[in-house]
Amino acid sequence: MSTETPSFERRSWFSRQVERVTSPYQRFRHAGVFHSVRVGMALFVSIILTSALHIPYGLWASVTVLVVIGGLQHVGTIRKKAAERTVGTMIGATAGLLCIVQQSIIGSLALTYVLMSVFAGVCAFYAIGRTGYMALLAAITLFIVAGHGDNAIDVGLWRTANVLIGIVIALVFSFTLPLHATFSWRYGLAGNLRKGARLYRDILHGAPLTATQQIAAFADLSNGLVTLRTLIPSTSKETGAPPYILEDIQREHRTILSALELLAAASASFTAEQRALFAVYCQPLERYTRASMIGMALALRSGKVTGLSFTATPLDVPDHDADGGALPEALDGPYWLAQRLAGRVGRLRELLSGFNGCWDLDGVKRATREGA
Repeated sequence: MSTETPSFERRSWFSRQVERVTSPYQRFRHAGVFHSVRVGMALFVSIILTSALHIPYGLWASVTVLVVIGGLQHVGTIRKKAAERTVGTMIGATAGLLCIVQQSIIGSLALTYVLMSVFAGVCAFYAIGRTGYMALLAAITLFIVAGHGDNAIDVGLWRTANVLIGIVIALVFSFTLPLHATFSWRYGLAGNLRKGARLYRDILHGAPLTATQQIAAFADLSNGLVTLRTLIPSTSKETGAPPYILEDIQREHRTILSALELLAAASASFTAEQRALFAVYCQPLERYTRASMIGMALALRSGKVTGLSFTATPLDVPDHDADGGALPEALDGPYWLAQRLAGRVGRLRELLSGFNGCWDLDGVKRATREGA
């Protein structure tokens, strides 16, 4: 009997592997692996290219690749940094070549040292502002090209060329197995919403959270919140979504986590009877809140937000009796928190549903244009 694997099974296996590599979610889950492979490939190409063509001082091409993409995962950030790198390189290279020229004409090392120090000081002044990366690289490139002013003009030109080669290679490989901040932002927010929904369920129906459990749970959610905040500029650049909309979503996200934390702290002092009564009173709010959070997580995971049609939150649930009793005064505050939580979740759902498209690289641009 033949043990050869049928061709359709081989194709099926191959298709699965291709899907894993091309899937944005798999690239998000294994971002470190994809990033390391991409940087390694870029460095390999820079070494082979400069060595095969016998380009002098090819080391600086590899150094530039590491500077541009070594610590930057997302395409939006790489584009921005590459543009700043290019401008900073050209400024620094021009200054370095001018220093070499004046050294060859005037021959004063003292003047060269003064000019280079003044240029570095000016770069340092701008390095603490918004153009910090560009200014810092301009100063670094000055010394790469000119050394201490004693490099020959051809050395300076070759080093400038190598830096530009490194930038081109870095940009090319930024689109190889790209890691878009948009997907990391979407999946990260979806993960936090799922965790928040589970935590809300545990607050109402599980055993009371200890102080240690609360600290661990909300530290995890807060870390996710901080990570998402760092992705906003790149996500905006990749998708064209206005930064203020993403900031508004971030603010609602932070408010939801704060409300959950306050609710968890308040419920920790409940007696068993109060916990059961509170869960009964919060049933309409819980159904709405958890369904909305899970629905948003699913929509963000799939990229389709058109199904998140906004509906009013059940904030005005009429007072009702549970087992013949009204809501005790001790539970008024936590119940108010549950209402506010539902309201903020509704607001976040409204923000996400405002995009008449998908949270992909083209959908947000299209939705933004249509809404303009």
